[in-house]
Amino acid sequence: MQKKIITFGELMLRLAPEGYYRFVQANNYGATYGGGEANVAVSLSNFGLKATFVSKMPKHEIGQAGINSLKKCGVDTSFIARGGERVGIYFLEKGASQRPSKVIYDRAGSSIALASGKDFDWNKIFEYAQWFHFTGITPALSDNMAQICIEACKIAKEKKITVSCDLNYRNKLWSKEKAGKVMGELCKYVDVCIANEEDADDIFSIKAKHTDITTGKINNEGYKEVAQELKRRFNFLKVAITLRSSLSANDNRWAAMLYNGEEFLFSKEYLVHIVDRVGGGDSFGAGLIYSLISGYSDREAIEFAVAASCLKHSIEGDYNHVSIDEVEKLVAGDASGRVQR
Repeated sequence: MQKKIITFGELMLRLAPEGYYRFVQANNYGATYGGGEANVAVSLSNFGLKATFVSKMPKHEIGQAGINSLKKCGVDTSFIARGGERVGIYFLEKGASQRPSKVIYDRAGSSIALASGKDFDWNKIFEYAQWFHFTGITPALSDNMAQICIEACKIAKEKKITVSCDLNYRNKLWSKEKAGKVMGELCKYVDVCIANEEDADDIFSIKAKHTDITTGKINNEGYKEVAQELKRRFNFLKVAITLRSSLSANDNRWAAMLYNGEEFLFSKEYLVHIVDRVGGGDSFGAGLIYSLISGYSDREAIEFAVAASCLKHSIEGDYNHVSIDEVEKLVAGDASGRVQR
């Protein structure tokens, strides 16, 4: 039997104005679904793995539509609890040039935020599982969700399931102080830590030297020290850090580093022209999980993860609709974007 990967978090309704219209201009909003751990599950399913997404959604049609969006991508939704009154919503305004993108949350009181431990039978959920993934967004939803995450991590470790966490700090959900306290407890159970350029500083006050995110100046050497300190503090097996140099809202340089306790592996860097950057970090995490589960070397894994995420920036919506073949072609150097006939 093919072993499964479990991801746990909130699936949200995404409402976005057409193209680059601002919120104050918009008369119409496109409706899609997404969310950190759901995005990871979709990518893993696209790569041919058995991905199970765990959450709680209302029984009404909007909740069902979100679940259907996952089913269309082959994700197992059998452990999504049903109940509560509302689906969390986020509004997205795409940035352009020097104007940044904007996200407004309307997710307070969502079904998953109000869920209880009784909604999730982790012993049953983890049957035949080999990997468990969550992000820092999930415990930020409520104190109850933080406790549920800890319970899930403890059971996963008892069952010798690999645990990964994308730190994913969101300042609109909780303070740095609370994030540090809660994530510090959760990270005791994590094997593979994933972070972006700012997460370790925001949550654990571990800052990369000689780096200025606002000017797009990224110092790779500084992130070696960040990864080492994260591993020293929490005994992670691996630490992966994405490295985004923002030239503008439309154009970024995109790369990543993987530290395995012995060596620092930096990927090639891509110049990315962005169609939609939401879900970029999730697609990286999924690429890393897929490649590590599939027996890739650490060098191959970081290159696959970065290439998968690079392609995601070209795709509308949260979900990364790319194949293994497309990712491997980019890894091999085919970055021309020429028409394939």
